[in-house]
Amino acid sequence: MNKKIHMYILSDSAGETASKLAQATMAQYDQSDLEIQLIKRTFIYEKSDLLDALKEAKELEAIVLQTLISEELVKISNEYCQKHNLFTIDALSPLVNEVNRRTDIEPSRVPGALHFLNENYFERINAMEFAVKYDDGKDPRGFLEADILLLGVSRTSKTPLSLFLANKNLKVANLPLIPEAHIPPQIWEVDPKKIVGLTNDPKILNAIREERMRSYGLRPNTAYSDIEKIREELKFADDLYKKIGCLIINVAQKSIEETASIILSELGLEDHSYFR
Repeated sequence: MNKKIHMYILSDSAGETASKLAQATMAQYDQSDLEIQLIKRTFIYEKSDLLDALKEAKELEAIVLQTLISEELVKISNEYCQKHNLFTIDALSPLVNEVNRRTDIEPSRVPGALHFLNENYFERINAMEFAVKYDDGKDPRGFLEADILLLGVSRTSKTPLSLFLANKNLKVANLPLIPEAHIPPQIWEVDPKKIVGLTNDPKILNAIREERMRSYGLRPNTAYSDIEKIREELKFADDLYKKIGCLIINVAQKSIEETASIILSELGLEDHSYFR
């Protein structure tokens, strides 16, 4: 029989920070052995709302994850959890307080400050629109405006990577590589340090493409998923990457996050991870 745990997320904003922490924890457990139920109580500004949520958590003997910035609400929550023997993690205020202690600069303590519609927010929206506009080589002119140009054969995660990196305020364009297709001349005008060549292992790509065909209700064994054709495509891409002199990443067995992290590190763009 599965064991069950409740996690209560208490936040004065959307609760995304605590949710990511909870999800990272959940990923460490086999869902057939353990059921973890997330319950979010967000946009908490009043003491009464906080106490109502804490009472619910107490009834379920839940784990409490909180990202509250109000000193009063943090104090109430911590004292309540201590009194009622509820395990709690205050994911925000200890770090905010430590920065305050080291710098003597008072934090704003504004709820949801990370999500304010500031310049950073609008830059991110522009980056997302850029990624959509210049996805799949729709307009090669965008290559010259891009912070990053992703190249790769079909099913090497170009589009998901473009959107993930756009969420870090980076303008990303991508181009699918097909041996029979014309290579846009704009590629040779882009700084090779901004280009990333994505590749994969033939057998893994074969399995991905076969599954893609099944999802469309088609037979899996097609020219698109033929392993010899895949090897030809990958060789064509590899030869192009070497000619360009760009960064090459094999995405086999890598998550989008891991590949993105390599790109940010290798291209010296880690600063774009700040406040994301």
